This record gives sequence, structure tokens and C-alpha cells, in this order.
Amino acid sequence: MSTNDRELPGAPAPPPRKPVSNLRWWIGGMLLASTIINYIDRQTLSLLAPFLKIEYHWTNTDYAHIVIGFRVAYSLGQTVFGRFMDRIGTRRGLSMTVVFYSMVSMATSLARGFYSFAGFRFLLGAGESGNWPAATKAVSEWFPKRERGLATALFDSGSSVGGVVAAWLILWIYGRWGWRPAFAIPGTLGFLWLMIWRRWYYAPESHPRIGQSEREMILADKRDGVSPHTSAGPLPFRVLLKLPQTWAAIISKAFTDPVWFFITDWFAIYLVSKAIVLHAGMLAIWIPFVGADLGNFFGGWVSGYLIKRGWSLGSARKAVIVFGGVGSVVLIATIFTRDVGLITLLFGMSTFAYAAFSTMANVLPSDLFYSESVASVAGMSGTAAGLGTIVAFEFIGYFSDARQSLGGHSFDPIMIVAGLVPFVGMLLVLLLMRNTRSTERGLVRPV
Repeated sequence: MSTNDRELPGAPAPPPRKPVSNLRWWIGGMLLASTIINYIDRQTLSLLAPFLKIEYHWTNTDYAHIVIGFRVAYSLGQTVFGRFMDRIGTRRGLSMTVVFYSMVSMATSLARGFYSFAGFRFLLGAGESGNWPAATKAVSEWFPKRERGLATALFDSGSSVGGVVAAWLILWIYGRWGWRPAFAIPGTLGFLWLMIWRRWYYAPESHPRIGQSEREMILADKRDGVSPHTSAGPLPFRVLLKLPQTWAAIISKAFTDPVWFFITDWFAIYLVSKAIVLHAGMLAIWIPFVGADLGNFFGGWVSGYLIKRGWSLGSARKAVIVFGGVGSVVLIATIFTRDVGLITLLFGMSTFAYAAFSTMANVLPSDLFYSESVASVAGMSGTAAGLGTIVAFEFIGYFSDARQSLGGHSFDPIMIVAGLVPFVGMLLVLLLMRNTRSTERGLVRPV
């Protein structure tokens, strides 16, 4: 029994109604909105960190430990929720996670100090961990392979859009009412989204508003890549971990996400270390997120364009991965300047390249695996990325504190490593992403 079939008893579709043109892209829009809200809730602490550090007398190491609490739960939760999504389905699974993390985000306004902040961030990480496995699974259910890259770019761009919106919204709320409402007010957005999601998301096989031609196009693509193991449910973890394709997906996330999370969680503190005033440097905060947003769509569009031009799926994805891995290296150049304009440009260029790579990392589970295992592999990849981020944040907190006397150069070693890690990840993914005997056996999709 497929995941879609398992979900139907708990989510019966209403009677058929007038079809909505290109419904799959409206579904993609809902996934985008979910990711935006996810990131607004997540970014609140990092944007308020410079002020909270003063109020509660935190060091960078203290802040790192609070953020690591989020990452521990987020890392472990991705594998748990990935398997959970494969078991109960996208509609119910994502609904439950959004309700939970929205409640936690609002409750963070009650925090009183280091331990309560750490506890709330741990719970937020657990709740938010389901978004990417669920969104990746939804893309595999609703989009043909030639559109998966762009569809993944659409929802993944929510991380950068959310960062831009959060920079304005959170600091505006903080300036008017203080930090507690800045946690509570954004937490309400998830409940507004949930009403739309519950009304509009169903599997394409049973959706009451999908046109017949669109349904046939989606189902035809699924039939072309049907797995002989569909009736058996998700592949066991012991089988998945033996496949090089699994490790290609894992490494692509583990060697890119820590760099992005460094930017999202530490960028405000990094700018302050460069003697840049946050309110005056608002553009500097926005540009890396805008660059990432553009990079997401660039990576998704280019890979889809190459497939239409006759490139194989694997070659199209690898071309974008090479661009992203090489382009991320420009981040290293930030160590040579304190000029806010140049720093902003270099971060923007780097996040553009990173995001193109990241889009491929997010789409690889649905490229390489059949629907019943997509969320499981996406969850494992997210866990690996989270664990890598935890290790990275420990070192970031330690080295930035130890080198604090160096002022604007306290983050230099961190920037060098951040520029090189995606490049190394690129090399490893190119080696692991290939057709093998497991492809012939029907365990994974051909690339």
C-alpha cells in the first residue's frame, strides 16, 4: 500500500469541484509559505541575540549552546519525522509539526534566562525538523522529474525569503514593543497557514480540484519510475545506509547546511564584530538572503533547462553542484575587508552559489529514491547536516570568543572553513552520485 493510499482514510477528499489550472504550483506555493513561516520563527533569536546577550550577559559560547540545543533536536527530529512522514503521509504529518512549533514559538516569549531559552529552542528545533522531509516528499508526489528542481527551489527559497521578512518584522516589533512580542506575534502565522493547508492539500490521485490532464501528467511520470518495492513500504535504514546514492544525498546536505546556518544564526553577531551597526546595516543583513533566494531559483531553473536540452538527470544536477561548490569559495575573501559594501557583495555572491547547490541537495532524495523512501532519506540527510552544524557551532563559539581581542578578524578562520566545506562536499557528491547495481535491482532511481 502506498503512502498516498495510507493517508486517504484519515483525510478523505471532498467531492470533485471546478479544476484549478496548474494546481501543482499552488501546492508548491503552500510549501513556500510553510518554509517562510518556519524561518521567521527560527530567525527571531538570531536577530535579537545582540540585544539578549547584553540583557542576560551571555558570551558567544553561551549563545552557541542555546543554538546547539535547537540543532540537536532539529538534527534528530529530521530522521524521526522523515520516517514519520513516509508512514502517515504529508498532509497530516506537516499539519502536526506546524501546530507544534507555532505553539513553541509563542511560548518562547515567556523565557526568563539561559536555561528557559535553551529549552524552548530545543522544542522549536524538534517541531521545525519536519518541514524539509515533508516538503521534499510533497514535491515527489506532485511534480514530474523535469520540474522537481524548480519546485524544490520554490519551497527552499522560503528560507531566504523568511530571513528577509524576519529581519524587517522582528526588529520592527522589537523596536516598538520589546523582545517578548517579537517571539509571540510571528508564532501566530503558522495557524493561519494551517487553515489553508488543511483545505487544499490532498494527493494528486484524489485531489478534487486537479484537472484531468495535470493528473495524468503527474501519474504518468510516477508510472515511469515505479518501484518494484512500493508494496513493501520504505527501504530499511540498514539497506539505505549501504547505498552510495544515500551518502550522496547525505553529504550534499551535511557539507552545505552548516554554512547556511552559520549565516542565519551568526550573521548579526559577525557584523557587530566588524563594527557594523545592525540598524544602519540592514541592507547587509538582507542581501545574503536575497542572494540565496535568487540562487535557489537559478539552480532549479538551470537543471530543468539542461534536462529539457537532453542532458541526463544526473549530469544536469551535477553541473549545478559544481557551480555551487566553486562559487561558495568567494566567502573566504571577506577576511580581507571591513567595508560593509564589499562584505555584503561577497556574502551575496557566496549565498547565491551555495543556494544553487542547496537546491540540488534538497532535490536529490526525490531524484534518487522512490516515493516511499524519499522522506526517510531527506530526514537522514537533515540529521547529518544538523550534526555537522552542531560541531561547527561549538567551534564557532569557542574560536570567536578566544579571538575576540582581534576585533574584526575574530571570525577569520571560521570564514575560511565556511568557504571550503561546500567545495569538498561537491567533490564527494560527484563521486557518489552514480548508477550502480542497486539501480538495476530497482532500489534507487536511475540518474
